Amino acid sequence: MLRRSPLTALLTALLSLSFATAAAPASGDPGSGHGHRHGHGHEHGKHHGKGHHHSRGTCTDDPALLFCEDFESLPPGEAGSPHWETDTENGTLTVEPHPAGHRAGQHLRVRTEGNGKAFLAVTDLAPPGNSFWGRVRLRVAAFPTAPDWAHWTMVEATGRGPGYIRPLGGQYVPPAGKNLWGVGSDGGPTGDWTAWQESAPARAGVWSCVEWRMDASDNRIEVWFDGEPQPDLTVDTRNHGGAEVDFVFPEFDTVKFGWQLYQGDPSPSGYDVRMDDLALGTERVGCER
Repeated sequence: MLRRSPLTALLTALLSLSFATAAAPASGDPGSGHGHRHGHGHEHGKHHGKGHHHSRGTCTDDPALLFCEDFESLPPGEAGSPHWETDTENGTLTVEPHPAGHRAGQHLRVRTEGNGKAFLAVTDLAPPGNSFWGRVRLRVAAFPTAPDWAHWTMVEATGRGPGYIRPLGGQYVPPAGKNLWGVGSDGGPTGDWTAWQESAPARAGVWSCVEWRMDASDNRIEVWFDGEPQPDLTVDTRNHGGAEVDFVFPEFDTVKFGWQLYQGDPSPSGYDVRMDDLALGTERVGCER
């Protein structure tokens, strides 16, 4: 028989007591001690998960969104992403930080020369019922002042069937002496038109949140600026700025965000446009997020 020293016996007794205490359940619910600690840790993890998700910016996992890009996860420099394409000619797209004092994060800078173009193109869309909402925050450094009737586009939607549909664009209108927003179209049966309105002047050097709705039930386009509706800009099947035939949507599959000017030798000779928080959805996205 192996004899144990007094010190060994004491250590053995202490270890036995420690194991017994750890194994004993807390008073009340037999599993309450372990279960409470596990539950608290799980909830804590969920809280941080939501915070991390929210910190990505305005793009969430909302099932109503068909597309969203806030440029927060992209590296600064030449713009590119597997989620969209670029379409440029005499123009560039770059991801840049917002200027100090404006807001945190990054945005898309669109630069063109002359009558160049630079677009971020969202392809392979399939909006239910061929209808959708759109939103973009934008700032244009300067609009054209020459030539007369200089025509520009910032959002264009196309698809299967004729027509380049322009829910967001405008024109320099000499009688008004200013640039005016207008919904337009080209290439379809109604021809080439921009239904500009003097009630919707285009302001340079300021950020705006612009929303629009494409409603295929009546080929209707509606526009909002900073949350305020612009009913004068609404067009539909029979009320538009083109030829006296029905205005009809193509079957949309592509939407482009950016800038294109169609006339040569414009003034100014170059254009600088900032865009952020691009979104397309089956419901109104709004300007709050």
